[in-house]
Amino acid sequence: MSSILTFGEIMLRLSTSTGTHFSNAGSFQAHYGGAEANVAVNLANFDHDVAFASKVPDNALGLAAKRHLQKYGVKTRELLFGGNRLGTYYLDSGVGERPSAVIYDRANSSFASVQEMEWNFDQLFENVTILHVSGITPALSEKLAEITLAMIKEAKKRDIKVSFDINFRSKLWNHDQASKVISKILPYVDYCSAGKMDGIYLLGIPENQSVQDEADYYYKKMHEKYSNIEVFYSTKRVVHSATSNSLQGTLWKDGKTYVSKVHKLEPIVDRVGGGDAFSAGILHGLLTGADLNYTVSFATAYSSLKHTIYGDCNPFTIKEVENQMENGSAKINR
Repeated sequence: MSSILTFGEIMLRLSTSTGTHFSNAGSFQAHYGGAEANVAVNLANFDHDVAFASKVPDNALGLAAKRHLQKYGVKTRELLFGGNRLGTYYLDSGVGERPSAVIYDRANSSFASVQEMEWNFDQLFENVTILHVSGITPALSEKLAEITLAMIKEAKKRDIKVSFDINFRSKLWNHDQASKVISKILPYVDYCSAGKMDGIYLLGIPENQSVQDEADYYYKKMHEKYSNIEVFYSTKRVVHSATSNSLQGTLWKDGKTYVSKVHKLEPIVDRVGGGDAFSAGILHGLLTGADLNYTVSFATAYSSLKHTIYGDCNPFTIKEVENQMENGSAKINR
């Protein structure tokens, strides 16, 4: 299948067990992940040819991150070694009315400390058909924002499709900072993950005061502003509690919005990586030329399944996802 390159930071996640608060934690569950790394792993899971570009420290943790990627079939030629440390974050797993909470410990990490373009474009983009990046990467430093934009521009010069997930993180930057950077990136993007809140707070789209469907309205307005973007997609999540959500996927192309069925996620085992699974599902559909109704339904089902397992990565096969699309039943599949 298609050759995909993702660019971002892979991190070590340390999670409390359900029902344990940070202040009482005596141990943590360890997982490796990160937005772009997760998308790479998920696409490799569907037998796509995927590479991940990043930088990790030259120590046992950096090697563990590399082996994590290789375990799932992701190519690591563009994973550089150097710098001081692997970025880390702590997740306090919420339950019921208590939401999950994140503490970042990623300052001065090997990737966040990159100060110049350390990747050779000819080698980086060899045989690549699509580049995927999220808004988390340019949020890490002004230099990484410059490098991300330069990489995206170079991809476009080489007729490589660019996929960008806005993925706004309020603990990394504010709306004004994000908007200034993202407005420079979006003119070069082909596929974009952006929802209502992104449109209002980052892209300057007026709130919908009409009777027009919310998804139709915001996608249309975003496309009017960035007509180069072929596909917009996002999820609509209703949070009933930390362990009970409803999830619906939407996809826009050529003036038409495609909507999945609503999935009831209860109980949620681990929400982290759900959005990355959705992005990977959308890209899988686009790269294989699948019907767009199928694509958004597949991506949403894939995301819903991710909520049922621990860790950032989503191991479910295409057949298992399609079974979920068809019945969505918890009955034993005999």
